[in-house]
Amino acid sequence: MKKQGTLFILWGCLLLIISLIRYIEMRVVYTFFAEDIMNLFKIILPVIVITFTGYYLIEIRKDKRGRSKRKALYFLWISLIGCMVLINLIQYNVLHQINFKLQHPLFMAVTAITIIMTGVILKFFYFSLGGVFFGILALVASYFELPEQLLVESLAWFIAFVIPGFILNNKSYDEITNTKLTKIK
Repeated sequence: MKKQGTLFILWGCLLLIISLIRYIEMRVVYTFFAEDIMNLFKIILPVIVITFTGYYLIEIRKDKRGRSKRKALYFLWISLIGCMVLINLIQYNVLHQINFKLQHPLFMAVTAITIIMTGVILKFFYFSLGGVFFGILALVASYFELPEQLLVESLAWFIAFVIPGFILNNKSYDEITNTKLTKIK
């Protein structure tokens, strides 16, 4: 695929915007009209991104290169969702409630590991580096209340997904995988 970073940019922007909207809902006084707009964004943006993701994944199936990497990435990100469910189940089993102030940094930490592994699978250092920063920001977020954690998460999505996504889009496939064929003389 020519623009391999597109999904990372889209998902990073979506999660950044949703985190900011959730922060605004918790900390800012706003009008009913603004609330309607935010609720509309929370519905429309995910639908657009999920639809584009489906289209993108269908189109990328035609490309035979990187099929095993794509499969590994599918399993990795689906496993992240499973881990998040397990975190909630364990937290509820131990605490007999869900503590969102605790849950949020834990989700960020397991997401950081997933982002690091995505960088390893893609052999793209900037995603792994973004995952490290995501993990550090998970620790930073644990010192704040939930609304401020959402601001930290917004920054984390920007650093871990949006910036590497743009870098990835500006590099060719051969530059990324270091498989450029050069003739030795």
